Amino acid sequence: MINRLYDFKIEKLLKQFPVVCLLGPRQSGKTTAAKLFVKRSKKKILYLDMESPSDINKMGDPEYFLEQHASYLVIIDEIQFKPELFTLIRHLVDDNRKAGRFMILGSASPELMKNAPESLAGRVFYIDTFPFNLAELPVHKHTINKHWFRGGFPDAWLAKNETLWLNWMDGFARTFIERDLNQMFGVSFSPQLMYKLWRMMAHQQGGIWNAQSFAKGLEVSPTTINRYVDYLVGAFMIRKLNPYYVNTRKRLLKTPKIYFRDSGILHYLLDIHTAKDLLYHPIVGYSWEGYVIEQICQLLNQRIQPYYYKTHDGSEMDLVLVKGILPIACIEIKYTLSPGIGKGMRESMKDLNCKRNYFITPSDNNSYLLEPNLKVCGLRYFLEKELPKIIK
Repeated sequence: MINRLYDFKIEKLLKQFPVVCLLGPRQSGKTTAAKLFVKRSKKKILYLDMESPSDINKMGDPEYFLEQHASYLVIIDEIQFKPELFTLIRHLVDDNRKAGRFMILGSASPELMKNAPESLAGRVFYIDTFPFNLAELPVHKHTINKHWFRGGFPDAWLAKNETLWLNWMDGFARTFIERDLNQMFGVSFSPQLMYKLWRMMAHQQGGIWNAQSFAKGLEVSPTTINRYVDYLVGAFMIRKLNPYYVNTRKRLLKTPKIYFRDSGILHYLLDIHTAKDLLYHPIVGYSWEGYVIEQICQLLNQRIQPYYYKTHDGSEMDLVLVKGILPIACIEIKYTLSPGIGKGMRESMKDLNCKRNYFITPSDNNSYLLEPNLKVCGLRYFLEKELPKIIK
């Protein structure tokens, strides 16, 4: 059993908020976390799965049914399939405002769900759930390479060999594109177009987003492309990393970068079938960059936002962590064991005026100072030793 970093938050937050919502991609472990909570909890709990016909039938009259269980903690899994329940939950909470009434689990951003206009602001705390993070996995010399290649989805990580990993990816991708996306958001997507878009985006991992170029290649409008990408972001498959703006006379890039949030899905779409093949693939540097960014972003709290920084004259920083409006850490990500500081990075450090600067490399769990305010370290070392100091 792998302990999840967000497990300890659930019980604590249910003592404070009427509703706690676990949000994250399909198959990332939300249901497992909820069921483990049920096992160790002493509360009266009602668990409902909105993909189960029998559970849906129980709620022929949802308001009456839930009012009969007002003394229970009601767990509603895959709520995106019944988005109208958001309105009802708001009504029930406002009538009886006590902590720990509902735990809801969702695989889609509520803002994009059809028929879910009601806000739960002030009543809910959202917990971002995610596939396995490197910091949750056992320390072993092969862990990081396996995790980077396979990604963090539990069934993908736990597969006994690469063939079984590939079989799981085949099933996941097909089900997600052909069924889940349409059902989650209540809209109609073209599976063929979505799959082609995914493949094209995989080849542009870490690139500046340009809907026009994708639209031209797929012979559809930029509006359609942007709509498809927005839903992929809302399903936690894609991360849009926005640029950081500072008061400077330099010309800044103002368009987001696009990354696949799970490196295993990226490698599957690129037909990279073994960890060894990845090391010789042209995408290896951008794959490593996206993997590191995602591992860090998963562990940030809501007060710290991730950005990238890039100017038209070549100054660039892969990841800038910002609290309020001030950068508190600048991170350059390189797939090399001997990084060197270039003119572009030095200019970025000067522009951003940040005291904490890092090179993250695929080294072992160690670190050293390259310059007084610039530390080189491995990813696990950064996640476990440096990041807690940054976000506290």
